[in-house]
Amino acid sequence: MLVADKERVLHLSATGQSSVASARPMKPDDLFWIASMSKPITAVAVAVLVDDGKMSFDDPVEKFLPEFREQWVAQEQTAGSRVLVKPARAITIRDLLTHVSGVGEYTVTDSHWTLSEMTKIIAREPMRFQPGTRWGYSTAGIDVLGRVVEVISATPFPDFLRQRLFQPLGMKDTTFWPTREQEKRLAQDYRLNAETGKLEENTISYLYGGAITDRRRPPLGGAGLFSTAPDVAKFYQMMLNEGLWNGRRILKAETVAELTDKQTGNLKTRPGMPWGLGFCVIEDPSAMEANSSLTAGTFGHGGAHGTNSWADPVRDLVYVFMIQRDGLKPNPDDSPMRRAYQQAVAAALAK
Repeated sequence: MLVADKERVLHLSATGQSSVASARPMKPDDLFWIASMSKPITAVAVAVLVDDGKMSFDDPVEKFLPEFREQWVAQEQTAGSRVLVKPARAITIRDLLTHVSGVGEYTVTDSHWTLSEMTKIIAREPMRFQPGTRWGYSTAGIDVLGRVVEVISATPFPDFLRQRLFQPLGMKDTTFWPTREQEKRLAQDYRLNAETGKLEENTISYLYGGAITDRRRPPLGGAGLFSTAPDVAKFYQMMLNEGLWNGRRILKAETVAELTDKQTGNLKTRPGMPWGLGFCVIEDPSAMEANSSLTAGTFGHGGAHGTNSWADPVRDLVYVFMIQRDGLKPNPDDSPMRRAYQQAVAAALAK
């Protein structure tokens, strides 16, 4: 559990166990699979290239990835047939960042696909709807952006993240492939057995049955990163500081504003939570109990197994909550644990 302002960490603590089997206490520098909390980081990588003048948010994806030139949209689909039509327009980088592209998900059948191979597989599948007409959450769409980054920068996506984000921000524990030493600090993933009422060890799906240290596993910007609470806090402190970190400019202030501004108009998204560019934006805090102590305009993202990270630009506060629990109800962002965390922070700040 971490709370920070723009300059310093105000609170960092850990409770419980990172491994029930070994009774190892949870520690503040433990690593977690942050899952979809990877998405804003990928979005910022794209934004760095926009600031470099290498691309625009409104560029068509096919400008950089020719495999997206001959796409189709599934107009009708049943178990036995599909009716395909041509899209009214090409999908753009902005479409992918806001989940309005129509790009669907995919099943990984080879744990050692490259990003190039994966984007070709994603591109050959029909889109779920015409670009820009609906909001449909797409981890695959963000994975495609990782490939866009490495094509434009001529640098492997993980290297670009390390050089332009992780090293400048001091995010020393953020990686797609934890080392053996970092693995010793990895919080075990769990799922509650509804019948026994006990926690059972759970497998992280993004490992695809392989070792966490397997560097041949694809670096998926949609949900592939591992990190710590202090590392994630640095990323959001940079965002609260309008792209500055320790006197170094990571992003232009106007780019930070665009990333964290509502982009999805009147399209139906999640309750009270429309989308910026890669970031979820809390528009109505009352629409979800765990968000009720935050202010409108707070931006961030949650992860599939309960991790959460948010920056409140009104209060200039960063909130990072880390847990490794699959199957949280009613959803990972609104789990009883996160509600308790947010309430405890609000109570402490009110003193």
